[in-house]
Amino acid sequence: MNRRKFHYAWVIVVITFLALLLSAGVRNATSVLFEPLEARFGWDRASISFAFAISLFFFGLGAPIGGTLIDRYGPRRVMLGGLALISVALAGLIAITELWQFILLWGVLIGIGTGAVAGTLGGTVALRWFNARRGLVLGMFSSAAAAGQLLFLPALIPLAELGGFQGIFAVLGILIATLLIPAVFMMRSSPEDVDTQPIGQANAATISTDAHFTPLKEALRTRDFWLLAGSFFVCGYTTVGLITTHLLPHSLEHGFEKVEISWAIAFMGGMNIVGTTISGWLTDRYDNRKLLATYYGMRAISLVALPFIYDMNNMLIFALVYGLDWVATVPPTVNLTAQRFGRKSLGSIYGWIYCSHMIGAGIASYAGGFFRETLGDYHLVFASAAIFGLVATAMSLSISISAKRAPIPKPST
Repeated sequence: MNRRKFHYAWVIVVITFLALLLSAGVRNATSVLFEPLEARFGWDRASISFAFAISLFFFGLGAPIGGTLIDRYGPRRVMLGGLALISVALAGLIAITELWQFILLWGVLIGIGTGAVAGTLGGTVALRWFNARRGLVLGMFSSAAAAGQLLFLPALIPLAELGGFQGIFAVLGILIATLLIPAVFMMRSSPEDVDTQPIGQANAATISTDAHFTPLKEALRTRDFWLLAGSFFVCGYTTVGLITTHLLPHSLEHGFEKVEISWAIAFMGGMNIVGTTISGWLTDRYDNRKLLATYYGMRAISLVALPFIYDMNNMLIFALVYGLDWVATVPPTVNLTAQRFGRKSLGSIYGWIYCSHMIGAGIASYAGGFFRETLGDYHLVFASAAIFGLVATAMSLSISISAKRAPIPKPST
């Protein structure tokens, strides 16, 4: 019997997953940083939220910058550069004494570094190394964000109490620097770099997608680009900007204990892993527009209920429903972008779509802190997120291509 030869693509998957995982761990530290920063420096909630919003804007900007650099120089160099920038910024954050330093290091440098790693890296790696199982691999990479929360949040809360914000930055910095070692020696940009071919045979749709290229200027003139960017704006508003940043402080104000809510959020992260992986599998088989519409609709329903949840049983139900579709939107959005505009232009075009995602996240991050200071709670922001979810549902159904193993239509001009 011939044994099936191990494919180097799986080494790339592991390294990329770890890079996305640790980048998500850094990003998910935001909700844990409120209390130690307030206690140490006396900064108010709105000021800290402003720094987080700046970080999310630059995170979004890092995606198209990283995507363009990936198209030109390959995923390896962009991954190494992004991880190095994150590591240096975390080292500098240990010694901050002023708000402007926090804004510069966390807001700008961490934002760009994590955006370059998390923005288009996973999608590009999946599309370069896999003809078959692309959706599944995209789901695995998307679930890295959930795994980052699942693993890091319960650990960061006691770490913040023991070591303050310096302890959080030190541990995250060591982890990022450690990952740089295998990334330097083992990460490769394409199968050709190790004299192999992508996994799976290329079918007609794959060949069409791989050969197709759409310049950014041309993509900007299409309705589909703005529908994808607009729906992904809502995704960022309703996830990273709102829930990642403000769910923990909101829950503490609703009477939940810190430990129990941290495990509820970790459970949400676990459901996110399940939901996103399943979403990747579904992306290969069903109309991607209907998948997106379903995800945004479920998210809107769960967010309507959140302000009225005061007990742990209902919070766990929220964590289950919301967690299943937290970043489940990523595989179909990446796939629709690749099918509509071509794999060769995925880095630059999806990078700007992802930038829209993080603009939405930045707005929600600041709006949450602002309205919390102004009105005394987060209820108005949660209501706005639910409304936006319904708008994204309609936008998803209006996209012109289903991306269900279909050939790519020529872009409109």
